[in-house]
Amino acid sequence: MLEADYRAIPDLRFAIELLVIDPPKLAARLVFNCTPAGEFLGLAVNGTPISFAENVFYTFEDGRIREVWSVIDKAVIEAQLRSA
Repeated sequence: MLEADYRAIPDLRFAIELLVIDPPKLAARLVFNCTPAGEFLGLAVNGTPISFAENVFYTFEDGRIREVWSVIDKAVIEAQLRSA
């Protein structure tokens, strides 16, 4: 999955803004600043620099990720594209 993301978004980087660990669960708020080459989340970004946050939750079992829930603030990306 990440390999495809890096091909579509060569400058893909994120910063961990918040990290909460309560085994077997981990929650994080990740902040992204990147420049997707084409479409991203169904939006025609086409090289426009964008910033957004993702809230992601992981459940671990036997040392491996068992479940992942992720919420990306798509509305903030749409607003940035309208004003670009």
